[in-house]
Amino acid sequence: MALLIQGRGLRAALGLTLAGFALASAGAARASDEDGQLWSIVNASRAINDKTTLNLDTQARFTNDASRLGQTIIRPSIGWRLDGAKTASLGYAYVQTRPQGRPTTHEHRGWQQLSFRIAGDGKGATLTGRTRLEQRWVEGRDGAGWCIRQQVRVTTPLKDGVRGVAWTEAFVGLNETQWGQRDGLHLWRSFAGVSVPLSKTVTLEPGYLHQRAYRTGPDAVTHAAAVWINLQF
Repeated sequence: MALLIQGRGLRAALGLTLAGFALASAGAARASDEDGQLWSIVNASRAINDKTTLNLDTQARFTNDASRLGQTIIRPSIGWRLDGAKTASLGYAYVQTRPQGRPTTHEHRGWQQLSFRIAGDGKGATLTGRTRLEQRWVEGRDGAGWCIRQQVRVTTPLKDGVRGVAWTEAFVGLNETQWGQRDGLHLWRSFAGVSVPLSKTVTLEPGYLHQRAYRTGPDAVTHAAAVWINLQF
């Protein structure tokens, strides 16, 4: 019975992930500004003890057909394992954005997160979730933006330690700000790729990332070649 429930849960998760791709691209008939990008992410983690882990996530996002560095993110955090299936995290993010033809912005975020396993054991097909609450401030502008992010991720073994990876994540604003955060669903991001272990401590995760930012004018659609480098010390 447990295996049946788990199997149904994984199939439902895969369906939700595919639905995320469909919803993210469902606005194809709407006017949109599209851009090809390159995202490079390095995620380093170090266990302090059996329950506590320090993490550092750094990102470089190359925009305008991957011709220029458009955004940099530095995101340190600390995580506490609550049990074998749940981890709570507390972190900060600095986001520097360089839009073409407009001034550079400097954003600071506080965030709280719960990661949890829904089905699977991490060896076979496994479904996980991540719920993150963010507080956003932009230098020189008034108001704090509150945003909740919900991700669902499924992985499955392929061959020789390689795993297939797919996830989808919705960004929902809890308020509006004068500097541009929208209330309600304003961003949907999805990814499909593979996870390739290079050693016991290094994993490479390349794939395709699709993102749609919902706007009052034309939506902003991103097609990105993305690669995560995961390091464990």
